[in-house]
Amino acid sequence: MTRALVTGGAGFIGAHLVEHLLKHTDWEIVALDRLDMAGSLHRLAHLRDARVRVVWHDLKAAINADIDARIGAVEYVFHLAANSSVDRSLLTPVECIADNVLGTAHLLEWIRRVDDRPPYDPPLVFNFGTDEVFGPAPDDYAYKEDDRFAPSNPYAASKCGQAALGMAYHRSYGLPVITTYTMNNFGERQHPEKLIPKTIRALLTGEPLPIHCKLDASGDVLEIGRRTWLHARNTCSALLFLVDHGVPGEAYNLAGDTELDNLALAERVREVIGKKLYVRFIDYHQSRPGHDRRYALDGTKLAKLGWTPPVAFDESLRRTVEWTVLHPEWVHL
Repeated sequence: MTRALVTGGAGFIGAHLVEHLLKHTDWEIVALDRLDMAGSLHRLAHLRDARVRVVWHDLKAAINADIDARIGAVEYVFHLAANSSVDRSLLTPVECIADNVLGTAHLLEWIRRVDDRPPYDPPLVFNFGTDEVFGPAPDDYAYKEDDRFAPSNPYAASKCGQAALGMAYHRSYGLPVITTYTMNNFGERQHPEKLIPKTIRALLTGEPLPIHCKLDASGDVLEIGRRTWLHARNTCSALLFLVDHGVPGEAYNLAGDTELDNLALAERVREVIGKKLYVRFIDYHQSRPGHDRRYALDGTKLAKLGWTPPVAFDESLRRTVEWTVLHPEWVHL
């Protein structure tokens, strides 16, 4: 029986990956999570599958013999555990660095020790990254996998460190590590601090939705942040595709196909719900230092291998909004 470890398995994308692997493979899955504000077993409760085992562990601590025994031998490691909030990283940067850099080092050290204990072979590792490592993208450019890192905030810098560690362990110790970078993910059961659930809550309650932008001296909007959006189901599809088509030591962009500024995205959500949207513009240079106006990834490399997002953006967004309206507890209503 093939077995996979998903770190951050009770997190938003991690739980989607656990569900995707259950649907599309016959693997056993170990979901490793520390169950903090970002991790919730409620994301896994509907699965009710004996092939899933949940192991509690905070990767800021080394994986000891007890946790090692609970995980067992695995053929694949999907490293999705991360402190992924820019705002929290600005308030507590050292904590974010410890989560993402030290946590990755502990995971890779555990894998390296497993490699030294026959009969185990080292598992194939997917080191899950973000478009934010490349910094703000010019309007006419999408970053390729080998572009230089240029982080703008502590969270992005910590993810640079995470990616670099994976590359270094591949080159120094021969661990089979594949690096991925992805765009803004959305989907069901997302943390309510993120833009789409926050927009749904604002529409259902009539509260104004804060939109980060650049304001001039008179308060007029000069520019609004832009993002490319990808449903977590599509991200999971790309990861499973790379199990068969990815090459250790290589990096791959998991890119979406729809770029919108944040106000335009909120309007798309409004069209599904059919309620009036109230907006409050906030200057991001004052409220969020290190904010990048635009992110963009070039998905050509993965597309040439044959992967395309299986679910279109508009359909994904409609499904997500309609599901969340039926499950308002996920936006804290």
